[in-house]
Amino acid sequence: MDKSMAKGLAVGSIAAVVLGAGAVTGYRTIVKPSTADVLAVKEVVETVVTPQEQCEKVAVSHQAPVQDGKRIAGSLIGGLAGGLLGNQVGGGNGKTLATVAGAVAGGYAGNQVQKGMQQRDVVVTSERRCRTVNQKSKAVVGYDVTYRLSGKEGVVRTNSRPGNTLPVKDGHVVVTASKVPATG
Repeated sequence: MDKSMAKGLAVGSIAAVVLGAGAVTGYRTIVKPSTADVLAVKEVVETVVTPQEQCEKVAVSHQAPVQDGKRIAGSLIGGLAGGLLGNQVGGGNGKTLATVAGAVAGGYAGNQVQKGMQQRDVVVTSERRCRTVNQKSKAVVGYDVTYRLSGKEGVVRTNSRPGNTLPVKDGHVVVTASKVPATG
């Protein structure tokens, strides 16, 4: 074998390897995978807080409406009683003074007795009282999916539980965006 033949054989072999590699790369470019294998699926669970109104009836005590705010009735009745008692004491000018002093003291005492009675006079009513309570619950908001594509593993989040494969376009797994609810 002469040198030119050896050179030709070497150049031809190198050209065959280069063309073969180009053909394999071209074939892989033309025949891209259309699916990725699903390896694992994990539910993504989130705690959801929902405010709810909770109402109940409660007994409430109120002071009864006052009809005689200046307590005139108590003052008059106390004054009359005090005057009658004062009139029983002493004689002459002392009797008059005792009657007036008894009427004044009795009027004051009657006023204070009526005041105490008015303060203790209560009315019980039923009122509806409401408050907001937070109800907590768990909700699946998506799925973390581990997949294999062209010998490499990856993870994506999907809205729904996938089957055994995921669609692939232009060498990438295609999924719809997961809608994660806002929490506040």
